[in-house]
Amino acid sequence: MQAPFTNVDTLTRNWWVMLIRGVAGVLFGIATFFAPGVSLAVLVLLFGAYALVDGVLAVISAVRRRGVSDRWWMLLLEGLVGIAAGIVTLVWPGITALALLYVIAAWALLTGAFEIAAAIRLRKIITGEWLLVLSGVASIGLGILLMIFPGPGALVMVLWIGAYVFVFGILLIALSLRLRSLDRSRTPHAARAA
Repeated sequence: MQAPFTNVDTLTRNWWVMLIRGVAGVLFGIATFFAPGVSLAVLVLLFGAYALVDGVLAVISAVRRRGVSDRWWMLLLEGLVGIAAGIVTLVWPGITALALLYVIAAWALLTGAFEIAAAIRLRKIITGEWLLVLSGVASIGLGILLMIFPGPGALVMVLWIGAYVFVFGILLIALSLRLRSLDRSRTPHAARAA
């Protein structure tokens, strides 16, 4: 009889969800670098789509961890915040640049706090949790910058957001690959135990 899955087992088995989130972030970041003059309406739609997809993937991860972790609700909350930010930006694409800026800043601050909290919990379980801490710090940094400097033009905002999402995506990809290698190294042990 196999032992019930642990948090590490759930994270390592679902490494691909984090990889998809990272790839989506890198693609969004690249799109903003190559088209920095994109109109605010297109930025709203791109950000809304990214936040919605990222939120849905976070909710999927949380639901998969529900029976395994007593803190699965934090990832669920992060996902719901992302979904809400995505829906707000997609339902009201005509919102002003300042309103969008504050929606993005609030999303980045909340997401960053949840990522740092998750990394603190993971520090005793896996190595490489610092990647999640860095992505959380990057999220909070973006949120603070957007709150402190709300006046820059849309081009600067697009580049800030693109740089943040690009770095965030790379960090998530790196973490997903570490989880994948952990899963592969644990699989032979689990097979022998069965």
